[in-house]
Amino acid sequence: MTQVQESSAGRAAGPTPPRNGWWGVAALALGTFTVVTSEMLPVGLLTPMGRSLGVPEGVAGLTLTITGLVAALSAPVLIPLLGRTDRRTALCALVAVLVVGNLGAAWAPGFGTMVAARVLVGVGMGGVWALAAGLAVRLVPARSAGAATSLVFSGVAVASVLGVPAGTYLGAFAGWRAAFWAAAGLGAAVLVAALLLPRLPAETPVPLGGALRLTRDPRLRTGLVVVAFLVTGHFAAYTYVRPVLEDVSGVGAGAVGTLLLVYGVAGVAGNFLAGAGAARSPRRTLLVIATVLAATVAALPWLGGSVALAAVLMAVWGLSYGGVSVSTQTWVLLAAPDAREAASSLFVGVFNGAIALGALVGGLAADGIGVTAVMWVGAALAVGALVTTAAGRAPVAAPAP
Repeated sequence: MTQVQESSAGRAAGPTPPRNGWWGVAALALGTFTVVTSEMLPVGLLTPMGRSLGVPEGVAGLTLTITGLVAALSAPVLIPLLGRTDRRTALCALVAVLVVGNLGAAWAPGFGTMVAARVLVGVGMGGVWALAAGLAVRLVPARSAGAATSLVFSGVAVASVLGVPAGTYLGAFAGWRAAFWAAAGLGAAVLVAALLLPRLPAETPVPLGGALRLTRDPRLRTGLVVVAFLVTGHFAAYTYVRPVLEDVSGVGAGAVGTLLLVYGVAGVAGNFLAGAGAARSPRRTLLVIATVLAATVAALPWLGGSVALAAVLMAVWGLSYGGVSVSTQTWVLLAAPDAREAASSLFVGVFNGAIALGALVGGLAADGIGVTAVMWVGAALAVGALVTTAAGRAPVAAPAP
């Protein structure tokens, strides 16, 4: 019996999941939606934020970078520091930090206060995200672990489709600060939902630095490299998708918004399709995702000359990338079944670091070679993920009971 199978068997024989476990999973999904929305809010608010805080838009954009980097650095440290703290208590504390961060951002009289607030958002985001996937599989029967993980990570996909645009519209109608007030209110709702979760005692504690030792396992190491390739490649290309669409397809701002909505809706569908596939075979699922992602991103400059073809390519792009977070998270959980929280903290760190790196790499390519070049860079990195997935060691999902 493999280590993964032993873990599954042990979980099946362990404490019975609570009867209202799916409500808890839904609360965690709302949590991931809230943290990702909170992280990405500045995307649609940079101009009024910068004007109000007295800084250029480029400087205001650092509020997004800072949050991602803090989440990347804090998540692997937070889990060991939590030790044996009950995970319901830990989750409530981290959500409270997120709420305070959003309240600080809404109130911020100057850029320094805004930076401090966004640091708090990063800490809350990294911790909540790291805990969420590991807790989801404890709230439902073993046979439903894949569906629970998909539901939790649907919050990430839905945040891109609804959360960020909703914050942008709210900022346009009521002022940019209203968007952060709303994010704080949403966080308060998550806090109430988290208080209603059952007690969730800590699993085997991981000492400070223990999370890094997990990377000695080649299965986990492979999964993290795949995350780095896919997420860096995606954000290298996606960060600059608007100018690419405007140059290649000749579309206006309204049509770009529609194409991004098509992408987002397809991404939500891709999350659930990939979640079901990854529960059976994470390697096979990620091979498909990396192949489709590389081909689609590479094809956009060639075939995106018409709006109709651009819409098809954006839908396929969304469908493939929508499955990245749930598939790679499933890989990581299967690779470290006895240290899920620590492995998830590494996943969150690599994921958020890759977002920042992708935007940087894309910017360098766009400025140095041309805006269309970001698509070639994104496709090349997706090919790197494909090769790593095929050649590296992968965990094996336990058979359904």
